[in-house]
Amino acid sequence: MSVVAKKVFDDALSLPAEARVGLVEKLLTSLNLPTHPEIDRLWAEEAEKRIAQVDKGEIKLVPGKKVFSDIRKKHRR
Repeated sequence: MSVVAKKVFDDALSLPAEARVGLVEKLLTSLNLPTHPEIDRLWAEEAEKRIAQVDKGEIKLVPGKKVFSDIRKKHRR
């Protein structure tokens, strides 16, 4: 990482979370990556559905440490 990029990165880390999210969105948009609006819409719907399930207590959350531990055990790493 260049000195300038490191400075920008360090400055960005000092921003509030909402501002960092906005910055990430702008940076990703600036890459002009191909977009798939229908797929993006479907993923957004799925995310909203899952959030609602969590909020209603319909699904059980598993801590990340346990998930990764189980994966390591399964693949013996």
